[in-house]
Amino acid sequence: MNQTRELIELYNIEIIMALLVAFFLLVALYLIAEIRISKLKNRYDALVRGSDEINMEEILLKNGHEIDEIRDNISTLDKELDKLRTGLDFTVQKVGFIRYNAFADMGSELSFSIAFLDGFSNGFVLSSIYGRENSTCYAKPIKEGKSIYPLSAEEIQAIDRAMKGQEYSKSY
Repeated sequence: MNQTRELIELYNIEIIMALLVAFFLLVALYLIAEIRISKLKNRYDALVRGSDEINMEEILLKNGHEIDEIRDNISTLDKELDKLRTGLDFTVQKVGFIRYNAFADMGSELSFSIAFLDGFSNGFVLSSIYGRENSTCYAKPIKEGKSIYPLSAEEIQAIDRAMKGQEYSKSY
C-alpha cells in the first residue's frame, strides 16, 4: 500500500494530466453521440410526422401501400400514354404548303397546294386553282407518300415539304 502511495505522489501530475485527457476525450465522444442522436431523432420525427400514435409497423405498411398505389397509377398512366402515342401516329403531323401562279397571265400567286400527312405519310393533298372566271378546289388521297392519281409538280412539292418538314417558301 505504501508503494502505491509513493508511486501516486511521484507521478501525480502525469496521472492528473492523463485523467484530464481521458475526461476531455469522453466529453468529445459524448458530444458526438448527442449530435448523432439529434440527427436520428429529426429523421425519425420526419418519418412519423402526422401520426398521433407512433407505431412503426403501421407507418411502414401505410407507406408500402401508398407506394404500391403510386406504382399502379404510374403503370396506368404509362398505358394511357402509349395509347395516346399510338393514336397520334394517325393524326396530321406533317403539313407542306406551296403557293403558285397556275396561269401565266395571272399574278399574286393565288393558287396553292397543301399536303396533310400523318405519321405514316398517309393523308391527302388539297389544291386550289384560281382563274379569272372561276376557282377550282380538289383533293387527292396520299398513301405512304404517293397517290394513285397523277400529281402536279406543285402537289409533289407540297408532299415533299410535308415529309421533310420544310416551311413555306414561294415557288418561282
